[in-house]
This record gives sequence, structure tokens and C-alpha cells, in this order.
Amino acid sequence: MSNIAVMGNGPQELVPDLTRYKAEIDIWIGADRGSLTLMDHCITPDYAVGDFDSMAETDKESVRKQANVFEQHPSEKDQTDLEIALDKAYALHAEKIYLFGVTGGRLDHELINIQLLYSIMTRNIQGRVVDAQNELAISEPGTHKINHDKKYPNISFIPYSRDVKGLTLEGFYYPLINETISWGSTRCISNKLISDFGTFSYEEGILLVIKSRDV
Repeated sequence: MSNIAVMGNGPQELVPDLTRYKAEIDIWIGADRGSLTLMDHCITPDYAVGDFDSMAETDKESVRKQANVFEQHPSEKDQTDLEIALDKAYALHAEKIYLFGVTGGRLDHELINIQLLYSIMTRNIQGRVVDAQNELAISEPGTHKINHDKKYPNISFIPYSRDVKGLTLEGFYYPLINETISWGSTRCISNKLISDFGTFSYEEGILLVIKSRDV
């Protein structure tokens, strides 16, 4: 089982400081131009996958030479380059997957990339979407510990399913006891921990948990 990072083709300015993650990442996968982004951050892609049809031939050759494995797919295909990269991560028996470079730009792309966290979760794999300002994860019912992160001190809980029932927040500036939150609710936006860690628990539904920082 491996911790795997997938780099998409999102705006460079939204890519976080990758040195923060190097120690825990076992395998780096570049999805199309995401391979160049990894190389710009002095990271050799273990795998470079995609159709590479948006890249100049010189850039593609640079990736081909530097990546440990280069896999070019047809430009007409049923999957996005990011989905191809995720399939590679699944085949490599990922235990945890970080998605970088998947926010910003076109809103339709950003929304579907965030929804990929759900398909990752259904495979019993931990998934994270991380950019320079946010870290997103999806959780299922149960009790979960959450640690304070000075990089992303704000914590929001957003219903991913229509309703999230029995939500309790402990160790937070704004605690909550056995509440139901639904689509459109702002009840659990922009909370903070009051110590090094806290817990959140609930009985039914799916939560999108977002750690963030102000610009």
C-alpha cells in the first residue's frame, strides 16, 4: 500500500508547497501537463500519463525523458487525463491519494474533480484535494479525529449528501450537538479548533470537510 500524489493541470499559482508532502509520498503521478508541473517543482514523475495533446512537442519530449514511466493515451477517449492517473493509482494499490493541481480554472472541471473524492472513498482509499489555500476530504458516518493545521486553520463541514444527521463537533470554537445539516446550510462554515485536535461525528450522510486559510 502506498501514498500516491496525482498532479493535475490546474493553475500553477494554486499548487501548494510540495516540500510539505515529499516525506510521505511514495509515488508521484503526473496527469498530462501535471507532469511538467512536478518537474518544475524538482520532482521526477514516477508515472506520466495522459494524451499530452495540449503540450508542445519539446515539453512532451522532456517529460518522456525524465519520467520513469511514460504512457501516452489516445486524445479521443472516455476518461479525462485525471481519471487515467487515478486508475494508475488504484492499480498501484494506493492507501492514500493526494490530488494537486485540480482546482481553479474552469468551474465544471473543478467541481467534477472534487467529486472524484467520492469515487476514491468508495474504494476504501483516503483522498485529499489540496491547493495553496484549501485541503478537502470526504468522510462517512462515524467518529473522526481532526488535527489542528496552522497552514489551514479554518474548518468547514458541508453536506455532500442531501442531509447529514446527528452531527456533533467537540473541541471546536463553535461546538455542535446532534444536529442535522442539509444542502444550502451555512451552519458549519468557518469553524476553528480550540486545541491541538477535535472530533466530529455523525450518524447518517456524507460530509465534505474543508480546511482552509485566508488569502
